[in-house]
Amino acid sequence: MVQAIIDIKDSTNRVINIVKAQFGLKDKSEAIDVLAAQYERQILEPQLRPEYVSTLKKIKTQKGIKFRNIEELRKMIEHA
Repeated sequence: MVQAIIDIKDSTNRVINIVKAQFGLKDKSEAIDVLAAQYERQILEPQLRPEYVSTLKKIKTQKGIKFRNIEELRKMIEHA
């Protein structure tokens, strides 16, 4: 576990206290852990959301475009 002394704004402190109260946590460290976990789920790893997984499944079922060589592919892309 890492210990840190940090300076935060009053508004940030209020948010941490609200999270602490809502989740019935013992201290602000636990509240910060909850906030970090929520941030990680919602912001850092959006590709793991169910709607993203369903989009990937749709893409996987699509038929591909066949081409014989790179030049033929290039022509298809340029004329699309």
